[in-house]
Amino acid sequence: MNKPLRRIAIFCGLLVLALLIRDNWIQYVQADELRTNKENRRVTIERYASPRGNIIVDGKAITGSKESDGSDFKFKRTYMNGPMWAPVTGYASQAFGATQLESIEDGILTGNDDRLFFRNTLDMLTGKEKEGGNVVTTLNGAAQKAAYDGLRKQGGKGAVAAIEPSTGKILALASFPSYDPSSFAGNSTTTDTDAWTKLQKKNDPNDPMLNRALRETYPPGSTFKVVTAAAALENGLYTSADQKTKSPLPWTMPGTTTILPNEGTIPCENASLRVALRYSCNTVFGKVGSDLGNDKMLAEAKKFGFGSEQFTPVRATASNFSDNMNPSETALSSIGQFNTATTPLQMAMVASAVANDGKLMKPYMVDTLQAPTLDPIEKTEPEELSQPLSASNAQILQDMMETVVKDGTGKNAQIGGGVTVGGKTGTAQHGENNSKNPYAWFISYAKIADGSAPVAVAVVVQDDEAVRENISGGGLAAPIAKSVMEAVINSKK
Repeated sequence: MNKPLRRIAIFCGLLVLALLIRDNWIQYVQADELRTNKENRRVTIERYASPRGNIIVDGKAITGSKESDGSDFKFKRTYMNGPMWAPVTGYASQAFGATQLESIEDGILTGNDDRLFFRNTLDMLTGKEKEGGNVVTTLNGAAQKAAYDGLRKQGGKGAVAAIEPSTGKILALASFPSYDPSSFAGNSTTTDTDAWTKLQKKNDPNDPMLNRALRETYPPGSTFKVVTAAAALENGLYTSADQKTKSPLPWTMPGTTTILPNEGTIPCENASLRVALRYSCNTVFGKVGSDLGNDKMLAEAKKFGFGSEQFTPVRATASNFSDNMNPSETALSSIGQFNTATTPLQMAMVASAVANDGKLMKPYMVDTLQAPTLDPIEKTEPEELSQPLSASNAQILQDMMETVVKDGTGKNAQIGGGVTVGGKTGTAQHGENNSKNPYAWFISYAKIADGSAPVAVAVVVQDDEAVRENISGGGLAAPIAKSVMEAVINSKK
């Protein structure tokens, strides 16, 4: 072979070798990346080629699937009572992706989870169509309905979180106003896109897609006094509910000439912790926080979960109690004002820990992941998160909170019939110079005749249209908490 032909042959051989290397690189190295690339339409087509598995509450599906019209995406998601359940399910949309449980447990719901590999392989060999698995939640349908209906009846904006204290199971998670995930589950550029656009905050100032139970933080107002009382007991500042405190009236915040006011003429001078919680004395709890100091107050708040995101598995925003505050700022923060801000879930955790004799359980909303055959793949086991206060101090605080409902500002949460309710109201100021209508809070738990506490609840209501003087935690939020607690108790009968 002459020299020019030899060069051409070598060049062609190199081209063939390069082609083989590239082909093998694509098929074996980049195959998975290309297969799962979001720009690969065949991936999306395959994703919606079969019905999704379901999200389950009380043994019944609150989701479904139906065939799409005029689309190569065969199935789209449907929701039962979509607005009520949206804070739990999130959405699964052909056009806009997925959120919350629909996103976190997408592998199970679509059937693509690696733990379903053997099942999928068997189905492929037998010619059976692939199926998605199910997500079984801890939610209580009656409690969720009571929470959502209560918020809707009240109007305005608000949220409810309810927990089973002994396990951490989330029983209700409601947010209002809400949205129907079914309205944009498809990929129509007219109906689905239009529905989605209308729900965005820039087009709807009520922000219906905001999960207020998990993602919005509010000043907790006087409900935070439960944490301050726990800090006082745990640090030995006071040792009983009825010991007189060193709380002068009026009380000027340290380093200032500002008097911390109480609401109305109430018996707060040197009041015991029980009396102070019953009447919601700012002076007593502000001074407790100032006397303990920022470090001890922050440490106690952290034990209740402040400062940490919670994963339920849906992420909940971290609640805040600030560091590096001076004594007067610590005093204001200790009555739930200044920089203190919390989610409803966090305040339900506070009530839950008190009800559970001081033990805080990690909140969770997924009980079991199921294969399409209903066989369990994974089950969540209750997990202790922390011990914010001792059992003896928790029982002192229970006694105090029960006085609030029996004789104080929380009377609207009384249930009767052998049920004991402990609670704390809160009316949190906000806006520049407290110019906006305050938030109405109520946190509580219910104990039944055998002494167990099946539910702890936190409710926050923001009603911008209400008459300011008529806004109170006992008036607006406590009745909603009562209905949620009753729903849980009745479901156990």
